[in-house]
Amino acid sequence: MLIESRDIYKTYRLGQYVLNALDGVSLTIEQGEYIAIMGPSGSGKSTLMHIMGCLDTPSKGQYLFKGTDTASLSDAELARLRNREIGFVFQSFNLLARISAYKNVEMPLMYAGVSAAERQRRVNAVLEKVGLSERKNNRPNELSGGEMQRVAIARALINDPAIILADEPTGNLDSRTGVEIMKLFDHLAEQGNTMILVTHDAGVARHARRTIQIVDGRIADSSRPAEGDATALVGGTLRTLE
Repeated sequence: MLIESRDIYKTYRLGQYVLNALDGVSLTIEQGEYIAIMGPSGSGKSTLMHIMGCLDTPSKGQYLFKGTDTASLSDAELARLRNREIGFVFQSFNLLARISAYKNVEMPLMYAGVSAAERQRRVNAVLEKVGLSERKNNRPNELSGGEMQRVAIARALINDPAIILADEPTGNLDSRTGVEIMKLFDHLAEQGNTMILVTHDAGVARHARRTIQIVDGRIADSSRPAEGDATALVGGTLRTLE
């Protein structure tokens, strides 16, 4: 089992209120799955992604990564797990503006202490994989939105992670570029990469082999979406503290 969440709750206190972002979420994800977590803003999908990516911790419940309860790990161990096992792709790309595409992709390898020769080999290989070999010396402001997202995907792939987590990966792209990025994700999934997409877009979710729908911080459904289906979901709930 790659990922297992057991009855996860996540609560945020806002003055006299408490926001139930996740309300007893249990799920399992196997190696090689291609999954979409679907829901609008406030449904809890991004909170679930942050927990799966070890960027946040549950208020209650267990999150196991490759059988290890992440609550037992120190901050340093969680940082190493994120760097080596999880590749992140964000809607806003999160690239460093002052360095080249090559240097942006190389950064996780530098943190991991990989040798210069091995870094060069791996960066060139992954940039070729995403079709950016000829743009590797360009800075982000010299690239199109689609090219910047390809750099972000290359960076996510560079450490050969166990999973790739993509948060609204086409959200800042035009429709044509979004289609190209989703074709790249489909190709990566076909190669056996474990892909988890977080999205509110039914069109993006249909690329996945399983869709997990989040409603009010709970899993409402886990299935392959039907063609043309676009379900409107409800956001998180707010209640007054006793």
